[in-house]
Amino acid sequence: MKQYLEACEIINIRGLKGEVKVDCFCDSLDILCDIKTLYFDENGNEPVKVISAKPYKGFVYLMLDGVSDADHANKLRGKTLFAHRDDIPVEEGGYFIEDLLGLSVIDAQTGKIYGTISDVFNSGASDIYTVTKDGKDNLFPAVSEFIEEIDLEKGVFVRPIPGMFDEAEEIE
Repeated sequence: MKQYLEACEIINIRGLKGEVKVDCFCDSLDILCDIKTLYFDENGNEPVKVISAKPYKGFVYLMLDGVSDADHANKLRGKTLFAHRDDIPVEEGGYFIEDLLGLSVIDAQTGKIYGTISDVFNSGASDIYTVTKDGKDNLFPAVSEFIEEIDLEKGVFVRPIPGMFDEAEEIE
């Protein structure tokens, strides 16, 4: 499991004092605002202290230690910032999307493997898993009606309906 997870991307600057506008990848803006140290690399080798963080209209505005003018802030545009997984709260039994990538999707009744999770995105109503097998993608809604269990060691156990996967069996 990756120790450093994508937390946000610097998309713009604000003002002349080095404040940056970021697109938040966390479940909520408040989670990002509570993180005190972010990292410029996915290995945690380039930490940066968060001086201040303010949510505003779907984005977060950050003041980062060492970024004190618009020129420096502008050079950071497009950079992804990472957070250590221990700095991000997770509910009991919860997981990070990153931890789902590469997991097998397994029929809970038959044990048939439908593929592996190659992407997760949100449609507004729920997360959607992209399940890939032999170069073919199927979209699978991540809702309790179809997911029996998520085991980060074994895989995602599902109850698909006919047609969800080309080879899905009839459910009786």
